[in-house]
Amino acid sequence: MIQLIVFLPLLAAAFAGLSNRAFGATLPKIVTTGALFIACALSWPIFIGFLQGTSEPSVAPIATWMMSGDFDVSWALRVDALTAVMLVVVTTVSSLVHLYSWGYMDEDPDQPRFFAYLSLFTFAMLMLVTANNLIQLFFGWEGVGLASYLLIGFWFQKASARAAAIKAFVVNRVGDLGFMLGIFGTFLVFGTVSIPEILAAAPGMAGSTIGFLGLRADTMTVLCLLLFVGAMGKSAQIGLHTWLPDAMEGPTPVSALIHAATMVTAGVFMVCRLSPMFETSPVALGVVTFIGALTCFFAATIGTVQTDIKRVIAYSTCSQLGYMFFAAGVGAYGAAMFHLFTHAFFKALLFLGAGSVIHAMHHEQDMRYYGALRKEIPVTFWAMMAGTLAITGVGIPFLDIGFAGFHSKDSIIESAFAAGGMGAYWAGVIAALLTSFYSWRLMFLTFWGKPRWAGSEHIQHAIHDAHGHHEAEDAHVEHPTREVEDNPQAEDAGAEPHEAGPRKTDMPGGTGGYHPHESPWMMLVPLVVLSMGAVFAGVFFHQFFIDPEAGANFWKGSLFFNEHLAHAAHEIPEWGKLAATIVMLIGLVTAWYGYIRNKEFPARTADHFRVLYRFLLHKWYFDEIYHFLFVRSAFAFGRLFWKRGDEGTIDRFGPNGSAALVAFGSRIAGRVQSGYLYAYAFVMLIGLTAAVTWAITR
Repeated sequence: MIQLIVFLPLLAAAFAGLSNRAFGATLPKIVTTGALFIACALSWPIFIGFLQGTSEPSVAPIATWMMSGDFDVSWALRVDALTAVMLVVVTTVSSLVHLYSWGYMDEDPDQPRFFAYLSLFTFAMLMLVTANNLIQLFFGWEGVGLASYLLIGFWFQKASARAAAIKAFVVNRVGDLGFMLGIFGTFLVFGTVSIPEILAAAPGMAGSTIGFLGLRADTMTVLCLLLFVGAMGKSAQIGLHTWLPDAMEGPTPVSALIHAATMVTAGVFMVCRLSPMFETSPVALGVVTFIGALTCFFAATIGTVQTDIKRVIAYSTCSQLGYMFFAAGVGAYGAAMFHLFTHAFFKALLFLGAGSVIHAMHHEQDMRYYGALRKEIPVTFWAMMAGTLAITGVGIPFLDIGFAGFHSKDSIIESAFAAGGMGAYWAGVIAALLTSFYSWRLMFLTFWGKPRWAGSEHIQHAIHDAHGHHEAEDAHVEHPTREVEDNPQAEDAGAEPHEAGPRKTDMPGGTGGYHPHESPWMMLVPLVVLSMGAVFAGVFFHQFFIDPEAGANFWKGSLFFNEHLAHAAHEIPEWGKLAATIVMLIGLVTAWYGYIRNKEFPARTADHFRVLYRFLLHKWYFDEIYHFLFVRSAFAFGRLFWKRGDEGTIDRFGPNGSAALVAFGSRIAGRVQSGYLYAYAFVMLIGLTAAVTWAITR
């Protein structure tokens, strides 16, 4: 069964990719989507078996991969509770994304290639989560990196898509260097790459030292930090996060797949899988906690000022991943995986809901051109509402009643409090406030207020040019971005048409003949299914992931489960439990006041705190700093080798120099080729005289 789950997406990807357009678009879509739904149907019984306690961890051997002396690396698929969680997350979200893409990508001429990439992405992620050794895990790790490059740059005709794909690939290579060094070091220390053998031997290595960079350092700290660098790249933690917002250049289904079920969750999964290793190094856990908490806060601040609906959700992903990492850092690995599980449902829902809004608005992504859409696209509205209620953590404390995020995110915050990580606790609380604000800001700008799409020249231009997704999405941000940079008030004043961009409100009917439209059923069915997950996933599954007794029985050693911490998290003071709900309400009221009640308030606030506003608008200037420190220097270094090295030295004295020498010799030789017989006789005479002279004088 596990073999079918893993390899069906690969076979489907091969068929869709190799057939190209030979069978048209429909058959590859049927094959790839059908394969994912079969894999999903096979994954849920495995997960339910672990929930019921009837399934036991197992390893399914596939084939020998590499063998050299005692070094034996075999293809083998490991199935335990941690794998089961990831199987349902990956296959459920991926299958729904495949179905959703039938409607969203309907006009694209390269649909077989797109669906092949989606299935390849899913296969790579399944290989990663079922890995029984570090080499196989690295294979899946690099596989999702390759597939993300292909998907982000799917519309390769767009310069911005090509640049985003390259950026994602390069930034992840930085993190992957640390990951590779961590794998090499782990093999050096343990003499094996088998994950079960490494985890069994890890406690015995606590306190030992290893030589690293000319110094003696704690062995497990060095190994865990190197591995965590890889997780920072894949899961977009601060410093290696810059690729994630730019990944929005890919089609919206790609954003949902990358952000909800694949790639960005790989780092969290890896840390939880290797949790017995991390438990041997308090320093490494402290670093994981600090980076996670900082990312959680940092990304949430940026999300409050974004105008692109997909980028708001992208920075939300970055922030939510920070929650998962600092949960792992304080030892609450079960809570980290629980939030990964619930996050997959409501984040996929938010991205696909945003895609439905974009589809209705002819691929306009700037929220300042939305408004009053709740009656135009009601199914999308209620789906987005469910996702917003989930991500903001709406629920009733002490009664265990609430949406998915209420159970999973609050459990992380409570675990941080119980573990004594008050810095992480307050970072999580403040991030919860900001999450509530920017999530409801998105809802109010999109679905309430006046219809700012009415007669919009911007929308009409998008409609006129909408010959395909790849053309329409290319024009969605240029004017608004420049306007925000020149006029900070314009961004948050989006409720009034004249403040957000050019409008023609005097056009017949006030709409310019344009009305938003609801998405086709193939796009709406995944929204309905994911809405159920956003509403009920927390209620139904929280006890299995985080309750002390049930959690220990469920995980069965697939990760390090701290029962003492799980007990302590339930016993923290009442104010510690209420804090997240209180700040959620504060964020909701603030967003309502600024975007419904007093629409001038955001513009005045942005103008009053202009320096802070521009700091957040420029995303803490990470891109600018990296461009100055690394991009410019890399290009200068490259130009030096290109102009001075390649052209100035190699070409000058190599092929170009040889060619010049030949040309010079040809010109000299050409001068003696006069065509006169007496000239040739004279040269022959000189040669004969020289030869005789040489023979006589020897």
